[in-house]
Amino acid sequence: MTKKILVTEDLVAEGIESLTERGFQVDVLIEPTPEALIGAIAPYDGLIVHPNTQVTTALLDAAENLKIIGRAGVTVDNIDIDAATERGIIVCNAPNSNVISAAEHTMALLLAAARHIPEASASMHAGQWRRADFMGCELYGKTLAIFGLGRVGGLVAERAAAFGMSLIGHDPYCSAERALHLGVKLYEDMAPVLAQADFITVHLPRTVNTRGMFGADEFAAMKDGVVLVNAARGGIFDVDALADFVAAGKIFGVGLDSFDEEPCTDSPLHGFSAAVLTPHLSPMTHEAQRRASTQIAEAVATGLEGGMVATAVNLAPLPPEVIDAVGPYVPACKMMGSLASQILGHTPRQVKLELAGAIRDADPAPLLAAVLDGGLSYRRIGSFTAANAEAIAASHGIAVSTARIPDAQEYASYVRLSADGIEVAATLYGTEHIPRIISLLDYKIDIAPAKQSLVFEYVDGPGRIGTIGTILGKVGVNITTMQIGTKPSEDCALVYMNVDRPVDDEVLSALFSTIELRNLWRLVL
Repeated sequence: MTKKILVTEDLVAEGIESLTERGFQVDVLIEPTPEALIGAIAPYDGLIVHPNTQVTTALLDAAENLKIIGRAGVTVDNIDIDAATERGIIVCNAPNSNVISAAEHTMALLLAAARHIPEASASMHAGQWRRADFMGCELYGKTLAIFGLGRVGGLVAERAAAFGMSLIGHDPYCSAERALHLGVKLYEDMAPVLAQADFITVHLPRTVNTRGMFGADEFAAMKDGVVLVNAARGGIFDVDALADFVAAGKIFGVGLDSFDEEPCTDSPLHGFSAAVLTPHLSPMTHEAQRRASTQIAEAVATGLEGGMVATAVNLAPLPPEVIDAVGPYVPACKMMGSLASQILGHTPRQVKLELAGAIRDADPAPLLAAVLDGGLSYRRIGSFTAANAEAIAASHGIAVSTARIPDAQEYASYVRLSADGIEVAATLYGTEHIPRIISLLDYKIDIAPAKQSLVFEYVDGPGRIGTIGTILGKVGVNITTMQIGTKPSEDCALVYMNVDRPVDDEVLSALFSTIELRNLWRLVL
């Protein structure tokens, strides 16, 4: 069944095209009302939202199929992440999409505020020539204080260094090694940073701790003639107090791109020519929008295809070495979970996952989540993640366990699933890590499963395959690949047959009545 994605963000064409090329149905509903979105969301597996789209508990309650929510940008303030996590829905963003644009806009605001660019431009457009009124200050040789040395703060540091600025900073989460690499002298306390800085820029999230982080006391502790810039999140500067210090001449200039409430058409700073105000333009470049669109499309597609979503914000963070080790096996585990559930015909009550060979010491949590996600996705209970898999399984009466097997026999590594007595094992093949089934129901086989497959278990004898081929051929079903497995102690055989189209019930009945079958399963992946 084709998976559906609803988009409320005005994504650039490349993002939409990348999703449709991967077989998803994409519908666009730009900035719907809350009521319209709640009424529309039920059939969708994925949702990509505009920052003005509020993803509330009410919306999530109506989202019967939803597995992943993507935000084509950095912030996810508009999404109830706790409610999504409780429902097993992945929330992801595109955190690297606009970092260059944000860093460049920060530098633009620094220069604009230091050199009175907007006001001078306005005077020229008014037919005036007022050079003396716009005496500015250089960045060269001045001290720039950077609060927050993450991705954007680091890029600002690199660019400011090219202007010949001395760099100091404050960030309790920045390591000494990173600060040294960026050429930033790091301080544990704000006070010495405020006292030294000629220019200050902030690159911080808006949290309980950062809201109002710069108020009257902090402004008073700054140098006279300081220039302040915030192209990160609104609310970090107390704008009421800031306006008082601008009016008093303590602060030479301000550059603001983010506001506590947006859109913002009025504030205490709107009346000051020393305040350069822009309407949240930091992500507004063609390049950033293209990256945001394609990156969030890739993340949402990966999540819906059973892969690991590297930018998920509501998963326990996994170290890169864990992602490298288990990431390629996630699709294989999701496939095994789906196969086992389809063969059983019901939700398994006992699930055991074994990791063998080179993968044995890897964290099994993401792989167990993939097994459960593949096996239970039809129940519409959301997506299993490494963070919630065992808890959701327990809430649905499923006992889960894992084991490690040192010897993978002739394989470098493999994973084996046991679900209520149904056994399936898989390994990966080639540089593209294609999943291959190497054992099914304890029959040894070796085949890459297709979307449509038939699995036969029958008493072995001559002519069986020919009869199957004849019946399928009469209805135009082509066998694309096939593998036969046997058990040394039994006279039965298992045939795993990939076909090029769905096989209806009438054909299955004909196969059952013609061949001495123990079992016949129609599998759809």
